[in-house]
Amino acid sequence: MASPEIASDPDDPLAGHPGTPRPLSGELVAAVLAARGRSVGLSVDGDLVGRFDDNLIWFLLLGDDGELLQVRTMVTTTFGIEQVPALYAFCNSWNHDRLWPKAFTHVDDDGRARVYGEVITDLERGVTPHQLDRLLDCGITTGCQLAVAVRRLPGAVPS
Repeated sequence: MASPEIASDPDDPLAGHPGTPRPLSGELVAAVLAARGRSVGLSVDGDLVGRFDDNLIWFLLLGDDGELLQVRTMVTTTFGIEQVPALYAFCNSWNHDRLWPKAFTHVDDDGRARVYGEVITDLERGVTPHQLDRLLDCGITTGCQLAVAVRRLPGAVPS
């Protein structure tokens, strides 16, 4: 993403000098994603979420002041509960060989296992739109790479 021009509208989350860090906010995340042409909406919990390469990706603001950005990918491919040990081994290997995203296995309430990935960044001191764009791109891209690898695993059930 090219750094946005200095905007004069004070209500625009991208307003101001592009090199000036600003506080992390859902509005800023949505504006940076929109500037890249990425579509997101709000979940029932009020979190930003979008569909990327058939995977759901949430953009969560965590921490006491919403200063932690978590880009969480839910791989849509599912597995039977008997595959959980193999999924643990896959995630351990993935996490050993790669920095992003951190991969983990979760069993849904319906007894289906799936893999999630997450990239977390502490932005307590603020972030420029360009920096945020790079962080969001990292979370989306590596989350989708994880999903491709998961779809190739034995026992994968496409959604």
